Amino acid sequence: VMLATFFILGTVATIWKKKEKTSIKLRHDQSTRRDAGQVFANGGLAGVMGALSYFFPEDAPLFNLMIAASLSSAMADTLSSEFGMIYGRHFYNVISWKKDVTGLDGVISIEGTLLGIIGSAIVALIYSLDLGWDKGFWIVILAGTIGNLSDSVLGALFERKHLLTNNGVNFLNTFIAAVVAGLIYLFV
Repeated sequence: VMLATFFILGTVATIWKKKEKTSIKLRHDQSTRRDAGQVFANGGLAGVMGALSYFFPEDAPLFNLMIAASLSSAMADTLSSEFGMIYGRHFYNVISWKKDVTGLDGVISIEGTLLGIIGSAIVALIYSLDLGWDKGFWIVILAGTIGNLSDSVLGALFERKHLLTNNGVNFLNTFIAAVVAGLIYLFV
């Protein structure tokens, strides 16, 4: 259900005011197409965690939390990027905090960040409805938000310089979120 929700909301966010976003992306020579690589970058880690959960059922609670965190980060990134580009008022480089141009890698807005947190909360809600209301709800939101912000940092530091692709940054943000959730689960 979390994956399906991410797919549906991600698709809606991508096509929402697509002409406006396409013109912004084209100004920065960014692709406007989705491909199989992006599917793996955003959902591949959740698939791996799902397989681990199946083969190691005694650790399923940890792996399920990591699935939720990775999808929470992917959802946050997608909603903050797609809607932030349209509804953001002021745009800042996540590293320097100086004003910057919407649509560039590593550029965030308050509106986009808040929409990303809402995206993380949607995944956390679905996770908690299935697995119960406990600290996992907050862990998924926190990990998703950290993953989303790490996406922006990685974008500013590496993607802008063509040292990482967008797919690489997306995979790493889901990985970071899963690791954060796993560490909190194990040590807090």
